[in-house]
Amino acid sequence: MSSFRTPRMRRPSKFVSSTTTSSGTRKMRVAVRAFGRLMVWRTSGPNCNAVSSRFDMKALLLVGGQGTRLRPLTIHAPKSIVPIFNRPFLHYQLDLIKQVPEIDEVILSLNYQPRRIEEVFGDGREAGIRLRYVVEPTPLGTAGAVRYAARGVDDTIVVFNGDVLTQVDLRSLIDFHRSRRARATIVLTPVDNPTAYGLVETDTDSNILRFLEKPALDEITCNTINAGIYVLEPATFDRIPEHVAWSIERSFFPSFIERGETFLASIYRDYWIDIGTPEKYMQVHRDIMDGRYSMPPFNGAQGLVWISPDARVDASARLEGPLFVDERCVVKAGARLGPYTVLGRSCQVEEDANVAGAIVWPESRIGREAHLVDTIVGRSGDIGRNACLRGGVFGDNTHIAEYSRL
Repeated sequence: MSSFRTPRMRRPSKFVSSTTTSSGTRKMRVAVRAFGRLMVWRTSGPNCNAVSSRFDMKALLLVGGQGTRLRPLTIHAPKSIVPIFNRPFLHYQLDLIKQVPEIDEVILSLNYQPRRIEEVFGDGREAGIRLRYVVEPTPLGTAGAVRYAARGVDDTIVVFNGDVLTQVDLRSLIDFHRSRRARATIVLTPVDNPTAYGLVETDTDSNILRFLEKPALDEITCNTINAGIYVLEPATFDRIPEHVAWSIERSFFPSFIERGETFLASIYRDYWIDIGTPEKYMQVHRDIMDGRYSMPPFNGAQGLVWISPDARVDASARLEGPLFVDERCVVKAGARLGPYTVLGRSCQVEEDANVAGAIVWPESRIGREAHLVDTIVGRSGDIGRNACLRGGVFGDNTHIAEYSRL
């Protein structure tokens, strides 16, 4: 079960060390931390000033946003470390990237609370892939962030928006892009309500024709939207202005159409979600518990009651799955945990409390006889006795007084 645990917090690396090989060559290893510039591992042999690391391919994750749509959950934590069950969201994107062995470095483009992300993921060893952090000095927009973070990259790069959860086949996507010698390829996904989104129109040969920004009913010609996953050629990045906020959707992508370049769409019809609102954040947990998206610990099973081996659940407590109870949780006598309940690490549910469809982050306490229905509670929340919460979203360190009705 340890593989499902949230990685422990760690301090960012900061050291300089040197060794001398048997041939007398001096090797220096430096971890550089500086905001507003690249943070990289440097390794050198005879020439101590050279950066000798070379990777066949890189991925870039745009995780610098403030997550305003997900507030109050993102006031004290960037969206990329918001937990899905008991793992930071970014872990699931890294798991997808690791399916392509050719990608052996991931660049994280940061702006909002960058230290928090680095503290959780460090150099990437625990996540199983090498990480490099690039912090924007000021917000540069999606296209500006790509140009700033991808400096020095000269081969095809995969770019992800920081709020997308999917199981798209990256290997096939990259092969499709290269086989057609495309300058850019976008993953598109169909939606049921096209009027709520900006649409991307294509022809029968996967060429992108135009972008429609939230069209009226009589303007709709398709139902495919930008899914936030791109394969790009860095040679095109020089058209993005430096040190200016620039949009990848409104400015960079239309430039390919204007220039008549090969600009392709790959339509993905399986599971895809943007977790950027409380409603979508709650939905992704339910989708996983219902088997619509397969990942540990549910792995497609439906109705599963998953309880950590070291959680303590009183024999008189009533449990109705699907639900998730993380490590070191305590559920006391007479408590009821209903369907779609998620309890984070070290939560405590007091006697006769009723929790159903709620997501409770680590180290929170649900008071005696309290009722939580379809509610999200941030870290270290304290819900008083007989309080009744329905459909609310509460940030970290929230205290709800006894007998409150919200």
